[in-house]
Amino acid sequence: MLSKILIANRGEIACRVSATARRMGIKTVAVYSDADAGAAHVAACDEAVRLGPPAARESYLLGDKIIAAALATGAQAIHPGYGFLSENAAFAAACEAAGLTFIGPPASAIRAMGSKSAAKSLMEKAGVPLVPGYHGDDQDPALLHREADRIGYPVLLKASAGGGGKGMRVVERSDDFSAALASCKREAASSFGDDKVLLERYLQRPRHIEIQVFADTQGECVFLFERDCSVQRRHQKVLEEAPAPGMTEARRAAMGAAAVAAARAVGYVGAGTVEFITEDEAFYFMEMNTRLQVEHPVTEMITGQDLVEWQLRVASGEPLPLGQSQLAISGHAIEARIYAENPEKGFLPSIGTLLHLHTPPAVAFMVSATHSSAGAAAPAAVRIDSGVRSGDTISPYYDPMIAKLIVWGPDRASALARMSDALAAYQVVGPATNTAFLRRLVDSVPFSTADLDTGLIERNQAALFPPVPPATLAQLALACAVLLRDETATLKDDGNPWAATSGWRLQARLERAVQLDDAQQAYALSIGYGGGSGSGFSILHGDTATALHLLPGEGAEVAVRLGDDIVRGTVVREGEAVHVFHAGSHVTLRYADPMAHAGVAEVVGGRLTAPMPGKIVAVLVAAGDAVEAGAPLVIMEAMKMEHTIAAPRNGVVEALLYAVGDQVADGAPLLSFKDAA
Repeated sequence: MLSKILIANRGEIACRVSATARRMGIKTVAVYSDADAGAAHVAACDEAVRLGPPAARESYLLGDKIIAAALATGAQAIHPGYGFLSENAAFAAACEAAGLTFIGPPASAIRAMGSKSAAKSLMEKAGVPLVPGYHGDDQDPALLHREADRIGYPVLLKASAGGGGKGMRVVERSDDFSAALASCKREAASSFGDDKVLLERYLQRPRHIEIQVFADTQGECVFLFERDCSVQRRHQKVLEEAPAPGMTEARRAAMGAAAVAAARAVGYVGAGTVEFITEDEAFYFMEMNTRLQVEHPVTEMITGQDLVEWQLRVASGEPLPLGQSQLAISGHAIEARIYAENPEKGFLPSIGTLLHLHTPPAVAFMVSATHSSAGAAAPAAVRIDSGVRSGDTISPYYDPMIAKLIVWGPDRASALARMSDALAAYQVVGPATNTAFLRRLVDSVPFSTADLDTGLIERNQAALFPPVPPATLAQLALACAVLLRDETATLKDDGNPWAATSGWRLQARLERAVQLDDAQQAYALSIGYGGGSGSGFSILHGDTATALHLLPGEGAEVAVRLGDDIVRGTVVREGEAVHVFHAGSHVTLRYADPMAHAGVAEVVGGRLTAPMPGKIVAVLVAAGDAVEAGAPLVIMEAMKMEHTIAAPRNGVVEALLYAVGDQVADGAPLLSFKDAA
């Protein structure tokens, strides 16, 4: 058995690998960039080695430095996690040349499956069904355009070396092909260093089902059933579950056999995933991911197996812990990817400090007895895999994932209910997050009834993005309670009636106006001070006055008696912003203090700004150009995704403030713009 490994990754997967290694008595070495010096994965390991500056190409992608760190610390093997160098055949070969075990497949298998086009050619020869398309090496744009016209629209453009939704475009019409191809190639080159693309017919209502495979060095290979990853946004997975709803035993066996055959065809070793796209009863090979997948926890939850432990045992030369006949499915598991992003703004990534992070009770990961014939004991009901803590910063340098929230239930209905409750209890203040959207998605009729396909989110925009409801009286009362409590804490009540915090007035009752705003409206409230105790108040909202009493609470936990009801919640102040978590919902209110803004005028300009830090990759207009509303003006790249800045209305470009290749800060004005005359 290995005694010491280096984990060539960061975030939640590095924490995940180190947890299993520690349980097995294996020492771990972390690597980190300057942005991650204080990160959770560094603290989770026994040793840590600095790689370089924050940018991945100057740190986590430096294979030579990672190998040198492994040799210097006495590590015997390198676990690549996923992303970064995990599917880099040259890195796997370099590890082997340095005398290190690469905890993954051999370099030859990575090469065989690393190119989507080459992999499809290999599968075609093996008789695995493929979606009609073009997978050739000739990348002449005119040829690609002709092939797209031959295949028929809509057609899917996909980076040949890609994954994770990067470098993918759906083209609806022939007229749109050239622009989409250029954008796809730019994103592919930026993300993978290879701008080669392939073409496929875009299926209208496909499901995305993948099979987990595992092979050892003795030639044995098994599949650990399937995962349904159909629910996606921008071709990136949002929710994953196992087993796939509606899967028959016959179809599971057929897909499993095809996946094992694909793994055997390339001499596979370790954990891998064979991905299929399905429509009706047909299934087509899509690609093979030659690594552990982000969504592997749902497979662990239904099988009772720790797949990282399997990886470490296989890498140590041991046979697979269990054979195919010993594997069985127990219950149902669902994973939600909690991201720092804004779903209401096209899932735009968000950055910032996690000022407040509260999660539902969970275990760090499932400990399994991999050698038991029926798997482990009953899995934890709620599991959180995360690489961040309260106070950490979501930076623009890496994927903005906060955590993976995984739940298990004896059946799908119970797992759905558990996920909804867990999402309601997940609280984040700092960057925007997708937790509220995920809960709406889990509770939606299409998902809850398993009417699944990759277009589910786009097809159900109205239900998944409803109008934001107004703040409730309970939420407003909790916000007011914190304002009153905080003011009391900052004032000294020394017996002087003029300095009392109880609102005492001679022959009068203090009535105080308070205004709280959210993104939709302003709430004009009146707080009445009702006595000498300092806890008795009334709150006037509209035409109704309700008694309000502050109850004891600690930290961000707030409790009030509102009329005859006890109301509890969590309230976090962030400057003027007051974040209220109550009854599974989160509302952000702004305390409008008129004195704080005296003399400050609202500035309304005609300059379009960067939605986040990033790099300008294309400028599509020139100074003096007249443009129509919605016309693309500038394309910037941030967090490995392209974002198009469009004209908000008809107008004229006055001046361009940045050029291609320039780095821009969050909120930086990109160009001057004036309305059409």
